[in-house]
Amino acid sequence: VPAELAHLGPDALEGVPDAASLGRLLAGRRRRIKPMLLDQQVIAGIGNIYADEILWAARIGPDRPAGALGGAALRRLHPAIRATLLAAIAHRGSSIADEQYRDLAGVVGSYQLHHQAYGREGRPCARCGRPIRRVSDGGRST
Repeated sequence: VPAELAHLGPDALEGVPDAASLGRLLAGRRRRIKPMLLDQQVIAGIGNIYADEILWAARIGPDRPAGALGGAALRRLHPAIRATLLAAIAHRGSSIADEQYRDLAGVVGSYQLHHQAYGREGRPCARCGRPIRRVSDGGRST
């Protein structure tokens, strides 16, 4: 591992092979799960948009303590990480209104058309039908 990357945690797609290894990464941590997913020193490769989508898919509230997630939650969270990131890659990422995010060829992504949580405040949840509520957590929306 190059010195510039030594501070990073395992890669979200390749370095966390199963729910048990994810559980070991999160064990004993009191921080909420969303900031833990965003912490590149814990797990590398998850940003704000994808953390919201992952947690929605796993049916885990962003304010749950990471270290308190039980086996069932971890068995939902691990595949949600993989599925969300792989789908985002397949759609070239999320290019929101400013189209700031583009792939290496300069092409805008289309994963934003598949968001279930991020940027959908006030719109009905696809799962329960209630309006999605946005809250601020440590300067980030969730």
